[in-house]
Amino acid sequence: MQVGDLIRVKKGQNTYEGILMPFENELDDKFITIKLENGYNVGFKLEAVSVKVVRKGKPFSATMPKVDILHKKGLPDIAIIGTGGTVASKIDYMTGAVYPAFSPAELLQLVPELGDIANISGKEILSIASEDIRISDWKNIGASIIDQFNEGCKGVVVTHGTDTLHFTSAMLSFMLRGLQNPVVMVGAQRSSDRPSSDAAFNLVSSVNFSRTDCKEVAVCMHSSLNDDHCLIHRGTRVRKLHTSRRDAFVSVNCPPIAKVMGAKNIEFISSYKNNAEGDLYLDDAIEEKVALIKTYPGARDIVAAYVDKGYKGIILEGTGLGHVPMTLYDEICRGIEEEVVFGMTSQCINGRVNMNVYRGGRMLKEAGVIPLEDMLPETAWCKMCWVLGHHSDYSEIKEAMLADVAGEIRPTSRIDTYDIGRW
Repeated sequence: MQVGDLIRVKKGQNTYEGILMPFENELDDKFITIKLENGYNVGFKLEAVSVKVVRKGKPFSATMPKVDILHKKGLPDIAIIGTGGTVASKIDYMTGAVYPAFSPAELLQLVPELGDIANISGKEILSIASEDIRISDWKNIGASIIDQFNEGCKGVVVTHGTDTLHFTSAMLSFMLRGLQNPVVMVGAQRSSDRPSSDAAFNLVSSVNFSRTDCKEVAVCMHSSLNDDHCLIHRGTRVRKLHTSRRDAFVSVNCPPIAKVMGAKNIEFISSYKNNAEGDLYLDDAIEEKVALIKTYPGARDIVAAYVDKGYKGIILEGTGLGHVPMTLYDEICRGIEEEVVFGMTSQCINGRVNMNVYRGGRMLKEAGVIPLEDMLPETAWCKMCWVLGHHSDYSEIKEAMLADVAGEIRPTSRIDTYDIGRW
């Protein structure tokens, strides 16, 4: 047997046929994995099955065939920057190999529809699991985006793993100043080797939207379980709310910007920024010693640990309207005395904090904790990293945290925004 062969596996009374997949570790002499006709994989212990080669496959290769492409007049130049994830990748069903696809030829072979809506360029700058993203990586992504715009691209699409996609979109929303064109973050909940993959449709929709006059960082992901349209979410207002559904991403406390029907129509739902403010530049002055703390009943010592380690800012993810256990009150006050900046958000996701209602909230607010209105905790953390990179005076920090920089905060809430993020 060789990788890429069609093999028949018999285990007890059951028989399976599929393509022999490569194994990723040193156990390939004990286990085999095959890709079934329906696109899903199944593995077996070799000692428990009998195996027969039905048809020899083509030799294993780690490269994709080259394809010639033409630059089409009248179409915008769109750059796709790869940072990891499963969006821009190709599965070879004869070998089971997963190819990263970032050259223009590879991208057009993966998703031919892209060639009808834009002239595509591609570059992979990172290849990491999104949970491993670091502030230095965000600076790298931001600089790469600036380079693409300086080279004349009319839009930039950034492929990214979904787990921290909303962190990256929020941080880039603060770092990229004076945007003249869209930056669209896109991911995939289902990998390209699955029949239910959302990768291609998300990628086409994101490139389509990157041709508009929206001058913001946005996130493009499926709106439902079907392939009807994607939603464009503001980069500072989006959250992943499900581990595996294709419509996991939802706009919070505001409507999405638009619906995108793949390469077809774009329907704008709410207002968006379409005017540039100043020149384009990367504002990457970031304070890294900022913590995001989720509080819980009876919590103690967690704030003190960060204060003792010299952290400059702490975002509290409180309960309800913005509450924390009183067991943390003295720790927070000590931190404030040592010039640690505290901001309050809510675990409730929808709605806003109000620290004027109950005694505990009023005490914390009077001590100096900044109530961060309707800002998402993850966005608040990104913003505090960015704000503390520019200010050291408390009054200036407070003013900056409460100023709307990239659509992340509003002084009032619309009553009809609850659970409308999916549209």
